[in-house]
Amino acid sequence: MEESITILDAIKQQFACKEVDIRTYSPLTLAYIGDAIYDLVIRTIVVERGNQSAKGLHKTTIKYVNAKVQAKMIDALEEILTEEEEAVYHRGRNAKSYTSAKNASIIEYRKATGLEALMGYLYLKGETARMLTLIQTAFEKIGMKI
Repeated sequence: MEESITILDAIKQQFACKEVDIRTYSPLTLAYIGDAIYDLVIRTIVVERGNQSAKGLHKTTIKYVNAKVQAKMIDALEEILTEEEEAVYHRGRNAKSYTSAKNASIIEYRKATGLEALMGYLYLKGETARMLTLIQTAFEKIGMKI
């Protein structure tokens, strides 16, 4: 039986990426990759729930991938974050971004950026299980079924 590797490990191997101390990444860099990985997790769940049109998939996905929901998620998670996770979240939340969300307040947008930074950090650390547990726990705590 072939040993399973993560997508992160596969990317690093295939493209000969050098090892980098992720603690040196800016919070907006972490949020950049975190936004993508969070979106990939949600899209994967939505697709796995059943085949539907691209429009239907998009409509379902945007219920979960938006600053308002992400702000609620991090509010629900703050009490269970480790000190390290909380520090990463706060760095992301407090980062000066030059963009904003269309349908969210600046506070919601900053909280969402902090959550995305945390997701990016956990992904790059290889802590996929923790990242998925936090996402699942957040949805349970805010009463959203995914």
